[in-house]
Amino acid sequence: MGIAIKKPEGVPGATWPAIVIGLFVAFGGVLFGYDTGTIGGILAMKFWIKQFATAGNTAITPAQDSLIVSILSAGTFFGALLAAPAADLLGRRFGLMFSAGIVFNLGVILQAASSAQPMFIAGRFFAGLGVGLISAMVPLYQSETAPKWIRGTIVGTYQLAITIGLFLAAIVNNATQNRTDSGSYRIPISIQFAWSIIIVGGLIILPETPRFLIKQDKYEKAAQALAKIRRLPTDHPAVVEELAEIQANHRYEMSIGKASYLDCFKGTVGKRLATGCGLQGLQQLTGVNFIFYYGTQYFLNAGFSNPFIISVITNCVNVVSTFPGLYMVEKLGRRNLLLLGAVGMAVCQFIVAITGTVSGTTNKAAQQVAIAFVCIYIFFFASSWGPVAWVVTGELFPLKVRAKCLSMTTATNWLLNFAIAYSTPYMVNEGPGYANLKSRVFFVWGSFCFICIFFVWALIYETKGLTLEQVDELYGIVNKAWQSKQFRPQVSFADAEMEGGGRGMSLAEVAENQERKRSVAHVEGKY
Repeated sequence: MGIAIKKPEGVPGATWPAIVIGLFVAFGGVLFGYDTGTIGGILAMKFWIKQFATAGNTAITPAQDSLIVSILSAGTFFGALLAAPAADLLGRRFGLMFSAGIVFNLGVILQAASSAQPMFIAGRFFAGLGVGLISAMVPLYQSETAPKWIRGTIVGTYQLAITIGLFLAAIVNNATQNRTDSGSYRIPISIQFAWSIIIVGGLIILPETPRFLIKQDKYEKAAQALAKIRRLPTDHPAVVEELAEIQANHRYEMSIGKASYLDCFKGTVGKRLATGCGLQGLQQLTGVNFIFYYGTQYFLNAGFSNPFIISVITNCVNVVSTFPGLYMVEKLGRRNLLLLGAVGMAVCQFIVAITGTVSGTTNKAAQQVAIAFVCIYIFFFASSWGPVAWVVTGELFPLKVRAKCLSMTTATNWLLNFAIAYSTPYMVNEGPGYANLKSRVFFVWGSFCFICIFFVWALIYETKGLTLEQVDELYGIVNKAWQSKQFRPQVSFADAEMEGGGRGMSLAEVAENQERKRSVAHVEGKY
């Protein structure tokens, strides 16, 4: 991928298997991005409009437009909520295979076979259900298998795969748009079978995550899975130590009691859940999916020539710009990169809004400026909020409630996605009952980008370089997000289990014992 992130010295075993596994599982994002991207072009295809327009209409009404686009997001919302029980019941690996191979393909079949709106809409819902399941399970699988020093980059590749899916959709739509038969929309839809076959086929040979196997009390299988991922013998000290840490942390969590959904809202987990939901919600409210859902139609209505080509260009920028983000997430850290991205996005959105509002739709120079700053906005999004939102939410939660919390943060993403997809036609179109905002809609997105700046400063902790178990300690000790960069891990859950003689110890008790043994007196005063 050309991302020069070196393995730290002294880390035993090979890391390429974990990286390859993480990159392959990220392919689930292609399903997500491609399915999302196809509809923007299909809605502007002349044959599809003629075929699917209802009796008495020569075009798709804004209300129908709104329903067709947003129903996918409604499906993904429910899919994301169902991801937690599916991932805990079937496992991370078989859960992904079920989601991509059965649920998603059912939606593709219904869409490809349809010749009227009802079946097409039903297909969009079931495809969305599959995408929602996948969108929560992929970061979960990646975060539970990746080494800590490159975890951010690996989880970030999920967003890269989404952008590649969007780009491929734009290319296929552009290639089939002028067909005068059902192939204009059936070809782009049917290609999705290939993405599903690839990911299901690969998952057949990939291992289950060690953390899930520990959660199932399958220590031997967990050791085998971790040894396979790290390319070390099962009795190697590094494998034994990492598994002991995971197992001790899980036993500590279980000693407190089994987790319910109510536990996700208590204590520091509740704070983390609010952070994750806020982050995923704001990612949608930056306005990126306005460009990818309705960009082709918007540019067409605004008087731009070749709107399909503009869509290909914006998607190309989206793909290329994700690569710097994968590098910077481990160099600048999560917090700094999100702050930088929020500032850049806000500036670009306001410039596009002002340019479009002042100049109207006939000024070619203003159109070129608007396209340029839309592309610069996409650069800031794709290199920051695009991948990093998935990275941060994948790192936030303890093992006991990780699947549940991740499903809720992902569901928040899709809930806002649905709200934006459904409301956008009413916001930008002309006529009675419509807001007729046109380019002024970018003021709305820019305002939310401005809110993002304060959200990151107040709530996003720096988790770069920490194991998932150390993130628990971070939230147990550090109360203010802007002080998180000073945090240095002091607690070992494996030590905690030995110190506690098998009983559950609180983080405070463990930290106190560790401080006493190591004569470290500065931790409490430091934070």
